[in-house]
Amino acid sequence: MKKLLLATAVLALAASACSVKLGDPPASSVPAVDASTLQALDAGKEPVTAVVERVLPAVVNVTTDIFSRNAFGSASQAQGVGTGFVVRSDGVVVTNCHVVEGASKITVSTSEATPREFEARVIGADCLHDLAVLKIDATGLPTVQLGNSGSLQLGQRVVALGYALALEGGPTVTTGIVSSLDRTIQARDPQCEVCTNGVRTYSEVIQTDAAINHGNSGGPLVDMQGRVVGINSAGDDSAQNIGFAISIDSAKDTIARSQADPLAATAYLGVSTQSVSGALAQQFNLGVDHGAYVLATTNDGPAQAAGIQEGVVIVGVDGTPITTAEDLGKALEGLDPGQRVSVDIVTNGGVARSIDVTLGARPLPTVLP
Repeated sequence: MKKLLLATAVLALAASACSVKLGDPPASSVPAVDASTLQALDAGKEPVTAVVERVLPAVVNVTTDIFSRNAFGSASQAQGVGTGFVVRSDGVVVTNCHVVEGASKITVSTSEATPREFEARVIGADCLHDLAVLKIDATGLPTVQLGNSGSLQLGQRVVALGYALALEGGPTVTTGIVSSLDRTIQARDPQCEVCTNGVRTYSEVIQTDAAINHGNSGGPLVDMQGRVVGINSAGDDSAQNIGFAISIDSAKDTIARSQADPLAATAYLGVSTQSVSGALAQQFNLGVDHGAYVLATTNDGPAQAAGIQEGVVIVGVDGTPITTAEDLGKALEGLDPGQRVSVDIVTNGGVARSIDVTLGARPLPTVLP
């Protein structure tokens, strides 16, 4: 297997980028590409324009809300941006794992002139190899066809689509050629929980000179018939005209398994909490010495929509006493998305009240495989 040999062992890749080798999928799980199912591209149009017109309706913007905590335990919320593409008309979307990893909320927006927004959840993933499959509640969506990356040739033209650099005005398009095949590279990703020493290893990836920038992650790399041959995942900040994409053949097995056996939805309240301690209760005059103290709420999440605010203490859910933040997580595990429950809280100063909340679906499973 060829390796990318540079002065350093690890490339300084784009912060939004990661890696992949998903293994050789069973032949039965890899759908064959039937050229007869593709309508002929308009021969009178510029080739790249014709490809974009075919593929762009199936390209989506993936944004995330991500909770983080500082050294003092205070929570803050940041937003991440990436790309995905629709592979099934009822809302199955493929993207990179690092685009959604650690998200408290995932939003998928279509590429229409007036985008439609959908909340998404993960139904399958291989985070070690940087692949995630999402599901949104939609029907009749445009889809893109998966091609065969094994038939790619050096010098073959390809087109990359995605929401690069989180620029306003919709997705961007870049074009280039297949520069190399069967590359092995490494990318630093300190947020990756399943990586070794915060480094992802890409194997059997496609190198292209089509520009792949921050925000392109998870978007499709397509051939000149509009078929997906790769998943854009990495760009090299230290060099020009070097980008990397996960070969679609190596991803097909995970995509197929996620659709055949999706991860079950679990209940979601949309809060970041910590257990109440004596010191915390005294510092903020909580009026209670137990419970789950709400550090932050997810934007437009179930708790925020119901009126639960930062600084309150959750002491009960659906009749179950909550004495620690861990108790809250366990209580939610026994409930269902869409279920309406009573959440008992204590506000600053010790005022107790109950709030009815309709639970949402957790965007990420408890543990990604």
